[in-house]
Amino acid sequence: MEAALIIFALMVLFAFLGLGTYVTVKAVKAAKRGVDRTITQARRTVEDTTLRAKSLGQVGVTAALAQLRIDLRTSMRSTQQALHDGVRADASLKESIGLFERLSAHGHELDDELKRLEQEPDRKRTAELLPDLRERTAKITKAADSLRWAARDRARRFAEDDLSALSAQIEVESGALRDWSRESVDDLTAAAAAWDAAQAAGPAPSAQTGRGAAPQPGPAALNPAAPANPYPWQKTRKPESTT
Repeated sequence: MEAALIIFALMVLFAFLGLGTYVTVKAVKAAKRGVDRTITQARRTVEDTTLRAKSLGQVGVTAALAQLRIDLRTSMRSTQQALHDGVRADASLKESIGLFERLSAHGHELDDELKRLEQEPDRKRTAELLPDLRERTAKITKAADSLRWAARDRARRFAEDDLSALSAQIEVESGALRDWSRESVDDLTAAAAAWDAAQAAGPAPSAQTGRGAAPQPGPAALNPAAPANPYPWQKTRKPESTT
């Protein structure tokens, strides 16, 4: 019996140790992802700042290459953000994300080439490549912009359709709330008049009264029966005690 308890305790201990190890590993991985994102964001900020400085502070080929990289990276990042934000509400954008990933391969290739040319000492040869580089950059950014604006237009159209449907429902409900027709009021008025007439007529004579004999008056009703409940919101009260 003691051996079984020891084995059970060891199993529980190992289970807790395994769970603790799993949680620790997950926490470490999450922290690592957070650090990687921070480093990537910091590196991106430094690169963007450097490119803007080159495009504004220098002239010629260096400034042109920096501006092409800025245009390319800005367009691709904006489109990526728009698609990934939109797919959360519209699953049909997954296909657009697949197309964007293929476009991103061309964009990264072009960005790497532009980055290499920034260090190229032969400025004359680099200047000769600028027209082709501008054309390639324009093609990629135009395609990325097209995807981004299509996704935004689709989201805006869905929002407008939903708003139109909601507005129509609200108008119908508002009309129903304002429909205080006379039918229900007339029904209540007729029911009240019938009740008043029945009270004024009094109780009907007993059928057991003998021929020619006057009806015998009954004992005085100290607690008359409560009237029927003619209105659904009127509560029936209990008769008060006479003692």
